[in-house]
Amino acid sequence: MTIEKFSYDNRIVRNFAVATMVWGIVGMLVGLIAALQIPFPGLNFGELLTFGRVRPVHTNAIIFAFVGNGIYMGLYYSLQRLCKARMFSDVLSKLHFWGWQSIIVLAALTLLTGHTTGKEYAELEWPIDILIAVVWVIFGINMFGTIIKRRERHLYVAIWFYIATVVTVAVLHIVNSIEIPVSILKSYSVYAGVQDALVQWWYGHNAVAFFLTTPYLGLMYYFVPKAANRPVYSYRLSIIHFWALIFLYIWAGPHHLLYTALPDWAQSLGTVFSIMLIAPSWGGMINGLLTLRGAWDKVREDVVLKFMVVAITAYGMSTFEGPMLSLKSVNAISHFTDWTIAHVHIGGLGWNGMLTFGILYWLIPRIFQTKLYSAKMASFHFWIATLGILFYTVPMYWAGFTQYFMWQEFTPDGVLRYPNFLETVTQLMPMYKLRAFGGMLYLSGAIVMVYNLVKTMSTGNLLAEEAAEAPALEKLTVEPTGHWHRWIERRPVQMLLLSTVLILIGGMVEMIPTFMIKSNIPTIASVKPYTPLELQGRDIYIREGCYTCHSQMVRPFRHETERYGEYAKAGEYIYDHPFQWGSKRTGPDLLRVGGKYPNVWHYHHMIDPRTMSPGSIMPPYEFLSENNLDTASTPAKIRAMITLGVPYPAGYDQQANADLMQQANAIAADLKASGAGIESNKELVALIAYLQRLGTDIKAEKIAGAN
Repeated sequence: MTIEKFSYDNRIVRNFAVATMVWGIVGMLVGLIAALQIPFPGLNFGELLTFGRVRPVHTNAIIFAFVGNGIYMGLYYSLQRLCKARMFSDVLSKLHFWGWQSIIVLAALTLLTGHTTGKEYAELEWPIDILIAVVWVIFGINMFGTIIKRRERHLYVAIWFYIATVVTVAVLHIVNSIEIPVSILKSYSVYAGVQDALVQWWYGHNAVAFFLTTPYLGLMYYFVPKAANRPVYSYRLSIIHFWALIFLYIWAGPHHLLYTALPDWAQSLGTVFSIMLIAPSWGGMINGLLTLRGAWDKVREDVVLKFMVVAITAYGMSTFEGPMLSLKSVNAISHFTDWTIAHVHIGGLGWNGMLTFGILYWLIPRIFQTKLYSAKMASFHFWIATLGILFYTVPMYWAGFTQYFMWQEFTPDGVLRYPNFLETVTQLMPMYKLRAFGGMLYLSGAIVMVYNLVKTMSTGNLLAEEAAEAPALEKLTVEPTGHWHRWIERRPVQMLLLSTVLILIGGMVEMIPTFMIKSNIPTIASVKPYTPLELQGRDIYIREGCYTCHSQMVRPFRHETERYGEYAKAGEYIYDHPFQWGSKRTGPDLLRVGGKYPNVWHYHHMIDPRTMSPGSIMPPYEFLSENNLDTASTPAKIRAMITLGVPYPAGYDQQANADLMQQANAIAADLKASGAGIESNKELVALIAYLQRLGTDIKAEKIAGAN
């Protein structure tokens, strides 16, 4: 037997650990700003720092910067030791690190300047999407190269989850990011309306599954046994957990679209598979917690294990709540409310955040060959972070139920008790302030952690090249007998292929009928393409992140049709690239807002929302009345829409701006007659045109039917 000497690369682990800490503070700080902007709308500062632009910066910073770097930190450390091999290429490791940090910086800059696709968790424009794909491929090559050259034959359970993550995230990102470029920082999704919604939430739900969950389960299976110095509780349970989870998760996306215009069969399919997810999810939680069986005395003393126990418990809570929220009767209560925000943050703050903190506290002293600077600081961090989670989520649960019961309450005479949406908003202010306080506690704990770990690093020395040795992997001449799963655990390529097949099945079953069978998306004759001015206004609506607070989806409930009008039809959205159904109502639904108010109402409402809606928490958009509309982009946008199948006349791109100015002049003249002087070439005029268009196609159909 040949013993080979080599070294582990701890420098790349250190780099990702530092990036995790830095971006964690940044992401949480931006989240706190967004949380404060709701009860204190005066904190919306100018064009770059409105809530609609800050919120996607927060979500992207937490998901891809904080959690993303946390994944790479833990994976680069654990994979080398599980494979008994240095990473495949130091050059690829460096390219991966700097490439990912570049993506994060570009994401922040573009989102704050309003360059967004308008698709939640996938807001980044096409050049950055391409860069993400390139960097992900670099990461994948480095990871699989390490697995192929390993000295340990057996693939430990953590590696199974890493493999599934790499392949599934690649598929999700590529499919959801197919778009038609209009310019260097503007594109339109190739999907429209219902189809775009299905693809987006197939991506959105599975981004949670395969970016925020499966890689962290891999980290759990490695770091919890290491921290507890005990083996994983059940090997067989880990097998069931892995295969069931990756197969079932991919089907569950449509549960984000219950009671919408999505075909009912797709909604039901998402519900069924979401319910089944309880079994493998709780199997993983039980496996993690029972790994600590017999070590509870150590848990009381070891702050690392405290973080990990809370993380695994939060994983169990959120993976019970997710299937429960996919039940139609429960979803009717939770959807569009703050209940969903609480649910998401149990997973984000509890599962991802607390496990990341625990790994950092365990990892940094080891690679810097020293002791943690202050155990008391770490313990303080644990308790203040736990309190922060409670102060954040409990008010949001309360707010969610408050919203639902106020929205759907009728008087004995059969009319809405709270017809004004703002009556609900004002009731939620104490909850929103408590939420911000909880976020402040959580951020404070993270700052204490960064100080503690920086001091730890300063008292030690990085073990950049950690010496190791192991026997070379020899080719088997006879396949050993044993459990059936041993066969695939020795074959990473076969595991990759089987994982790919399993995650493709669900997506194909849901998408192919939705795209190929026309009856699933019936058209409506009265629904026409947007005029050039309305198209420009829609792009401004997307740029300002209006979808983060407003939905465009009236569900078939009496209280919604009484408040907003006719329930939504699939055919209404066939020209919407991308769809704008929204996922949270901080403000009222806008699907039927067209013609509800005169142009001058919209003008004053955008300049200062509180003049028209006292108590409104909407940011002011006075800058839209000062910014000139970019009419030079109109022909390219029309050509892109024609490419996507929108039935504009041939050559319409050449006359689009003439029609645009004609409609803009009419709106500007109407505003002037009402005492609101504004030039016709301003962005606000285009936005008003778009808002006044919403829902009017269905009204036109009703008028035609009456005649």
